[in-house]
Amino acid sequence: MSTQEPFTIEQFYKFLGQRKLMAGKCTRCGKIHLPPRPLCDECFSQEFEWTEVSGKGKLLTYSIIHVAPQQFQGMAPYAVGIIKLENGIKIPGMIAGATQEQLKIGMDLTIDFGTCNTAQPWPQWPRYCFKRWSSSSKRKIRQKKGSKTEFR
Repeated sequence: MSTQEPFTIEQFYKFLGQRKLMAGKCTRCGKIHLPPRPLCDECFSQEFEWTEVSGKGKLLTYSIIHVAPQQFQGMAPYAVGIIKLENGIKIPGMIAGATQEQLKIGMDLTIDFGTCNTAQPWPQWPRYCFKRWSSSSKRKIRQKKGSKTEFR
């Protein structure tokens, strides 16, 4: 087996710092785990490989946080949602750049590695959030020759 980065939450955050959304893919059954973990909950294998996953998805549900933990009080009110990525993985994340009136179940979102990184004493790790994926962005991608991206 070739040398690879360890499957730890620390490595996951290092990848986020490199602006990559990486997951652990079980080499036995193929299940993708995000965040990565040391044991596959499908087949109980401990053999994984890192795989980069798309940061595009749809909003499944959300909540507006008005009373926030101390480290996020300066951001309140803010939205937190569950986003179903293109490959079916569901992950939580803050939603930046959208008012409560603009949030709609099923809306297209894309990962953003920069908007939600605020200076604070704790926790100290790179973070991601989601932002609206506009139709003008979709048109630009569709116009690229050889693109295999599908939009529904």
